[in-house]
Amino acid sequence: MEGSVTDPLERLADVGSVTGRFRELGYVMDRSLATAVLLLVRLQKPLLIEGHAGVGKTELAKTLADALGTRLIRLQCYEGLDINSAVYEWNYQKQLLAIKIQENSDRSIAEKEAYVFGSDFLLYRPLLQSISCPDRAPVLLIDEIDRADESFEALLLELLSDFQVTIPELGTIKASRIPFVILTSNGVRELSEALRRRCLYHWIDYPSLAREIEIVQARLPECPAELSRQIVQYVQAVRQLKLSKNPGVAETLDLGRALLALNKSSLDAANAEETMGCVIKSASDRERLTREELAKILPE
Repeated sequence: MEGSVTDPLERLADVGSVTGRFRELGYVMDRSLATAVLLLVRLQKPLLIEGHAGVGKTELAKTLADALGTRLIRLQCYEGLDINSAVYEWNYQKQLLAIKIQENSDRSIAEKEAYVFGSDFLLYRPLLQSISCPDRAPVLLIDEIDRADESFEALLLELLSDFQVTIPELGTIKASRIPFVILTSNGVRELSEALRRRCLYHWIDYPSLAREIEIVQARLPECPAELSRQIVQYVQAVRQLKLSKNPGVAETLDLGRALLALNKSSLDAANAEETMGCVIKSASDRERLTREELAKILPE
């Protein structure tokens, strides 16, 4: 994190500065995504990012936090996620200890209850943390929201609309600083219209050949240009096979790192087969890609 700039607009003033700043941090984006990020910052409105797995959705939030010089708070969603894990929870053990200590106190029952349900006994989970940062607005990443239950989406609506959380025992806690919110989805299930209406929206597709080569060179500057081209052409050819789990940009970068670690200067059928685990993530897809099949799709 850099400097003491408190106004993020001084760092991300326009689309060009967004693109340039992210490029400095190793994240290559097109103008449409840069515009979405700029609007997120200026309008302080949540941004819902959808796209294939491994195309840089989560990395976008991490890079935004670095670009703003602020904290990243991440909520990883999963089936069964509830308010205790996402928003807040009472420290029951500490409350029981406090109740025990107060057994012989002269306080009334109402006073004792108010005490043990005070903020000192509250455990802040990611969503409550995100609106409780006193100095600088954080980036809140709600990752893979489509993996959470529909009931959890309802919990988010108050936060995304008014940036506040209501706790029955304490009342409503309003954001001291409005967080920069990014939600990601891989399309596991359809999200509600209520959630979508509260967000800006952007779809990240697989990049073009030239764009993906640029990404590899930005993230792996030590990778020779010709090897970068071979890697990207190969991964893009694999995507055309319509496997059960198509490789994303993350897999492209993993392959590049693997070849560099193995001191490979080019990509051929032999080392493509050796590093198959960087690109292929299921047994059925692995069976389809024989060495003969690899030879057909590898760049010359």
